Amino acid sequence: MSSWQLQLAILAEVFLAMVLGGSIGIERATANKSAGFRTHSLVAGAAALLVGVSDVLLYRFSPDMYTTDLIRSDPIRVIQAIIAGISFLGAGTIFKHPRKQHVEGLTTAASLLFSGAIGICVALRQFMLAVAVTLLTVVVLRSVDFIERWIKQSDDDAEG
Repeated sequence: MSSWQLQLAILAEVFLAMVLGGSIGIERATANKSAGFRTHSLVAGAAALLVGVSDVLLYRFSPDMYTTDLIRSDPIRVIQAIIAGISFLGAGTIFKHPRKQHVEGLTTAASLLFSGAIGICVALRQFMLAVAVTLLTVVVLRSVDFIERWIKQSDDDAEG
């Protein structure tokens, strides 16, 4: 595969990751959460790009990929670095609400982590898994929101 073909393949993976991450972001935006379409798209796209570029980096410095004395690869470290970066972003969405005495933003932080994981899946060319996990995440976010509203409504009805 030529350099430009590889770049186009990585670009296509980044695009797909951004679309999938963005679909989770749309759900978060419709729920009026702090991180929406743009943030989730960028997290998923960045994860896919970093995995793709790490492959390019290895190929550039190691002709037989992963086994020369010049450079050795541990792909888990790339994923760990991506997760650490996403965790930093996620921590910024979590805060304790002073009046309501509860923590907010945990679900949004978790959805950012999922967006990053989906980007990693896409970059590893696990397309069916990435699409299925995206759909599962959106279903969980929507259904949990519905269940939480139903429980709150039941509690309000019981009090009133």
